[in-house]
Amino acid sequence: MKRLFILTCLILSGCGTAGEKLHEIIACGDDKVIIIDAKASDEESVTIVWEWKTSDAASQLPEEYQEYMNTIDDCKPVNNNTQLLLTASSGGVVLLDRATKNCLFYAHVPNAHSADLLPGGRIAVALSIHPAGNRIELYDIRKPEQVLFRDSLYSGHGAVWVAERNLFYALGYDELRAYSLKDWDTPAPKLALEKKWPIPVESGHDLSLVSGNGLLLSGHEGVYSFDMSTGKFTPFEPLQSTNDVKSVNYNDKTAELIYTKAEESWWTYHIYFKNPDKTLTIPNIKLYKVRTIKN
Repeated sequence: MKRLFILTCLILSGCGTAGEKLHEIIACGDDKVIIIDAKASDEESVTIVWEWKTSDAASQLPEEYQEYMNTIDDCKPVNNNTQLLLTASSGGVVLLDRATKNCLFYAHVPNAHSADLLPGGRIAVALSIHPAGNRIELYDIRKPEQVLFRDSLYSGHGAVWVAERNLFYALGYDELRAYSLKDWDTPAPKLALEKKWPIPVESGHDLSLVSGNGLLLSGHEGVYSFDMSTGKFTPFEPLQSTNDVKSVNYNDKTAELIYTKAEESWWTYHIYFKNPDKTLTIPNIKLYKVRTIKN
């Protein structure tokens, strides 16, 4: 059976005002990205409102890049939800225009696990099990063939840009890091390590921005919130009894929670919603997550 990949991301219907509800989920697996209408979906019927396959970009991506992107495991909305940033552990990063489905950037990045779009069109990528050593890499969307900056990080699984704090956060196997932007208006920008924290959970799996001051990180045996002001980790109570959570997003304005979890075996997943309480099984995608165990 072919292995497929997932990360779920949330798009909100407004700008964080109280009372708004989650209405879309972005999910990815194999060579496909889909957007689901969460309000119109239930366990028996999932409403897909948008879809993209690697083959849709055949005229834009070199043939070898299409092969790299056949195992997409991270799909994140960026730039006010007008673009999607895709990463594949098989070796690719693509910035996709949502409206036109045009590829705005692509690069061969072995074992890319998660990425985020930083100011000035720079893309920071967290890499797991890289052949030249696990690390973070920085690219410019105008120079896809050039790595602008590298730093080592064991089993990079999370990449989150926090504009309010002007910091980039990266999650590794056993630590969380904060980076500032240095020499950003020069041809040689850098990510400067400001601080790092040991994480209170085994095997970092995913990192999400959930409020102006909070991150949520998941691991093999727990989920924790992280207060960016105090550097304090706190057990995330709604998921404390839930193991093997791979991706998690929580809207503290509406108490809406969506996460993916191992189900029946290590490699198969469903998407769970809480408040309202329901479960969605994504059609035609076997959900998969890789490289979360230290070896």
